[in-house]
Amino acid sequence: MKGPSLMDSLFQRSIDDLIKSLRLTPPGTEPAFIAKSIEEIRREIKSTDPHTKSSALQKLTYLHSLHGLDMSWAAFHSVELSSSSAHSHKRTAYLSAALSFNPATTDVILLLTHQLRKDLSSPNVHDVSLALSTLSSICNPDLARDLTPDLFTLLSSSKITVRKKAIATVLGVFEHYPDAVRVCFKRVVENIENSDLGILSAVVGLFCELTENEPRSYLPLAPEFYKILVDCKNNWILIKVLKIFAKLAPLEPRLGKRVVEPICEIMRTMGAKSLVFECVRTILTSLSEHDSAVKLAVGKVREFLLEDDPNLKYLGLQALAIVAQNNISAVVENKDLVVKALSDSDVNIRLEALRLVMCIVSEDNVMEICRILISHSLKSDPEFCNEILGFILLTCGRNYYEVIFDFDWYVLFLGEMARLPHCQKGDEIATQLIDIGIRVKDARSQLVHVTRDLVIDPALLGNPFMHAVLAAAAWVSGEYIKLSRNPFEIMEALLQPRTSLLSPSVRAVYIHSAFKVLMFCMYSYLRLNGDDSSIPSTLIDSELVSDVELDDRNMIVTNGQPSSASSVMDHLTQESILALVNLAEINLGPLAGSNEVEVLERSTNVLGLIKLIKPMLLGSLGDDEGDQTKGELKASETVKLIFDSCSEDLGPVSVNAQERVLIPDGLVLKENLDDLEEICGDVKLPLLTSFSLVRPQYTEASSNADSQAKEESEPSSESTSLLAEHRKRHGLYYLAPGNTMVTPNDYPPAHDPKDKVTNEAEDLVKLTERSLSTGKKPSQSKPRPVVVKFDDGEVTNVTTDRTVIKADLISGAVNKVLLGDEATTSSSSRRKPPKSRRVTDESSAGIAEIDQSEHSKAGSKHHGHGKERKRRSRKDNQKSDSAGHGKHRSRHRADKALEAQAPVIPDFLL
Repeated sequence: MKGPSLMDSLFQRSIDDLIKSLRLTPPGTEPAFIAKSIEEIRREIKSTDPHTKSSALQKLTYLHSLHGLDMSWAAFHSVELSSSSAHSHKRTAYLSAALSFNPATTDVILLLTHQLRKDLSSPNVHDVSLALSTLSSICNPDLARDLTPDLFTLLSSSKITVRKKAIATVLGVFEHYPDAVRVCFKRVVENIENSDLGILSAVVGLFCELTENEPRSYLPLAPEFYKILVDCKNNWILIKVLKIFAKLAPLEPRLGKRVVEPICEIMRTMGAKSLVFECVRTILTSLSEHDSAVKLAVGKVREFLLEDDPNLKYLGLQALAIVAQNNISAVVENKDLVVKALSDSDVNIRLEALRLVMCIVSEDNVMEICRILISHSLKSDPEFCNEILGFILLTCGRNYYEVIFDFDWYVLFLGEMARLPHCQKGDEIATQLIDIGIRVKDARSQLVHVTRDLVIDPALLGNPFMHAVLAAAAWVSGEYIKLSRNPFEIMEALLQPRTSLLSPSVRAVYIHSAFKVLMFCMYSYLRLNGDDSSIPSTLIDSELVSDVELDDRNMIVTNGQPSSASSVMDHLTQESILALVNLAEINLGPLAGSNEVEVLERSTNVLGLIKLIKPMLLGSLGDDEGDQTKGELKASETVKLIFDSCSEDLGPVSVNAQERVLIPDGLVLKENLDDLEEICGDVKLPLLTSFSLVRPQYTEASSNADSQAKEESEPSSESTSLLAEHRKRHGLYYLAPGNTMVTPNDYPPAHDPKDKVTNEAEDLVKLTERSLSTGKKPSQSKPRPVVVKFDDGEVTNVTTDRTVIKADLISGAVNKVLLGDEATTSSSSRRKPPKSRRVTDESSAGIAEIDQSEHSKAGSKHHGHGKERKRRSRKDNQKSDSAGHGKHRSRHRADKALEAQAPVIPDFLL
């Protein structure tokens, strides 16, 4: 491509012309215009005229910033233009380099080293500022190493602007080249005592960032920071100093005792809300052992909560959340303001208030808080409603349901939660339903009752957010079918035609649960007819017969003594079993040709079982009696074997179980599975669409009050009526109607629809007066069920951050500068506790000198001379010991005592 001609240079479009033309571009033609502009820029940027090149690079930088165009091809032109003597051209070159250069991949970045060094030593302040800003943006290990001497010189520059920017640039240089700490750190510390607020702000900001990773290394600087805390009146600098002390105070208890009073004085006298909040956070996080300071901080938090400004109110709630970690009573004292914040118009304030409410949940108030929060969620928007549900599920399921005492209530509460109009927490609810069934054996009976109400309701099948809950309900119904009152009803619900609305994975669970129900019914029939000549006596399980009683023609299963054989035979007949088999065959027959593998496999399994046992049933119904055929014997044995395999209880699996599996020899596993993204990159999961199923139970309180009152005498009447109506339309797919038994319900409903008639203010008052009040623990009517846990815990391994290595290098260099040769790096001090303790003692010795450093520097110099004499004495003693002379032992012990008392802080720090 040829360079621009003279006419092109004369009539070159400026960046203003480019912006105006781009704004006037008709819709849809913008990409073509940008492509044409790039062609012009490629031609113009090759010009030897600096003005033409600068204008082209300026336009390219604009397009790169706003439209994300690649400008890596122009990296050399940026380097070339940076050598221009005109400041405007140099500014354009450095700006494009700072925005487009990648320190790790840009090859020509090393060509900029010489020009940066030249500009850093320039007498022009603006050129130096440009070079420092660019260095902080594109710094890499090579640039940091080569430009450290120049940066060291600028740290003592007489020009305030240059020195401030040099201090700010030091942080990036330290991160990429930790050896620069040995060169520049001493001069950085010298700037702490500078009287200029700009320089002091830059230094304090630098140490605020450095103390984030390894604060222990900066304990010797505590006297200097304390002096700034007491003397400085700049709010911004004080906020940064408070952040530093928040990191240092937990490492040295004596430091906390010294700084707590100045911080409290700032809270009392200062009116800046930002500074007061930083004082509050410092006390609550790092000085919580000081009761008077904490009490003052909590009082300031209440002032924040009373503010009309939503930002201050949000900060107050955040501070109260910090207090709640160690002092829950502070939340109770401000419960009225926290509850009021639940109705705030700002969603962030509502979320913070919700977190605080869930922080105080215990065994005593969990039922009341959950009930009122569910009522509050019905009046909230869908997003906040699901936030409430998520917090409830997270709090109740924390640490193996430690706050749940009555699991029968909780599983009923989960079932009611799943039916909420805007509930989108189906996955979490399903997980807890299955987990409770596996871990809490005593809750399985109520769990089967709750899942029965979910499975038999055909209206729930059309809600995609309910599919996960329905899958869990179907699994529970099939896994614990022996606890069900009516297995025939469960079978009808699992095979109803509307299950075609379910996703294939959920429908596969339905079919597998139907397989378990059919197997249970068939095995129970064979067991009860074991005395018949057509059933082998070896299949009789006397223990199971004594544990289960079969009653009523609908096969009601209850615990107790077995009834008479004639009564059981009258109600569990061959005709009812054959009707159940025919029901499964009619509903699952069309699925034998399904395209879904899971549905096809499970339906084929059920049909294969039916094909095996149906001839035996038809033979037993005939008039001819004789010896049992080999095929019937095989079918009976198969039924018993399958039932035995499905009867074993499933226990919970630890999250660390996979790690205990030994890797077979010869199997090489990659550390990551990034290759799968290339293989399965085109496979996209379908996105869930918005859906809201509003049931009359939650939208019309007046019409549902009577039906809810009858729940104890007739549970799930609405679900049963819907199922009965559906049975009329699809009679072919249902069994003949029979009598249903009533199950007494001794537990209150998880959510009473009567709460809808009360207004929001009454709910909040109840939450304030009852749920958030502390009192004696009420006596429980029965002991808490056993929850299965693992002794080794279920804590996942957390990998260490790689940035810790770089932080160790910086802190190690800082230790060597501050503490001399005796100090070791922080990484080695972590591995060797004795040396770490020594560093702590040396650092804390400097804390004791805060008062002396405040009065005068003369005393500090005196300590410095004493330190030099101590070092010389220590060397002399080492020589005398090696020579075997002991005449100076008393003096050696005195030097050791002096060494223990003197602070190991270099002279320049004092």
